[in-house]
Amino acid sequence: MTATPAFETLKLEVADKVAVLTLNRPDKMNSFTGQMMLDLIAAFDFTDASDDVGAVIVTGAGRAFCAGADLSAGAKTFDYDARDDRPERGDTGSLERLRDGGGRVTLRIYQSLKPVIAAVNGAAVGVGATMQLPMDIRIASTDARYGFVFARRGIVPEAASSWFLPRLVGISKALEWSYSGRVFGAEEALAGGLVRSLHAPDELLPAAHAIAREIVDNTAPVSVALTRQMMWRMLGADDPMEAHKVDSRAVWSRGQTADAREGVMSFLEKRPPVYPVKVSDGMPDFFPWWPDRPFS
Repeated sequence: MTATPAFETLKLEVADKVAVLTLNRPDKMNSFTGQMMLDLIAAFDFTDASDDVGAVIVTGAGRAFCAGADLSAGAKTFDYDARDDRPERGDTGSLERLRDGGGRVTLRIYQSLKPVIAAVNGAAVGVGATMQLPMDIRIASTDARYGFVFARRGIVPEAASSWFLPRLVGISKALEWSYSGRVFGAEEALAGGLVRSLHAPDELLPAAHAIAREIVDNTAPVSVALTRQMMWRMLGADDPMEAHKVDSRAVWSRGQTADAREGVMSFLEKRPPVYPVKVSDGMPDFFPWWPDRPFS
């Protein structure tokens, strides 16, 4: 097994092909910092590259998932040019300095080759809510609370949430939550379609693991990686023909592999499948099929 890296603001544990990524600033309610942004991106780089990982669970340490941006800089919290403690700002002479840290994280999660499950254990406010949006399955504790509070802090929704949130919950609900900036409970998040299911606090992580196990124990990792990107990226397609083009290439490519043969034969022989093709070296030649989109 590949050695699991250590991070300043996160814990990452891998067992039985499931990675558990825990936001780990419990004394600060796991508030988001520039270092956490760097750590999250590096963690998803690791999980993508490791064939020991078939699914990723993201949760928080202590009583919060993530209470939003760390506001300890006071009035200049969001005035990045006035601060010298933002390790993610990069070259101050380029447009890269304009990029918000939450957006860098959500775009990295969007690109993930592994399914991502949010297990929201407590407060999820600001970037604590928006970082979940590109995660594939979101479940929550009955203690969880959500808030898209940006207008109440004098800024606007970030982390590419103006793209993700309306696609998940519809434009009217997205606007209502973002206009008011109010904090709401887990039941409203469930009713609004933001989360899949609610669980007692001590049952949250077992429920997340059960979802992950259903994936990693029964499916071909390369097929899952392709499916994830096909589904997410087709949300922006302007015609179903675009999906048909990618579907056709993917079925043709996958149909020639040992995975497809194993999928059929394990079904016919009534036994658990053992898929041999790895994400690290088995993605088809046409992947990725979209152009790079640099920040400019």
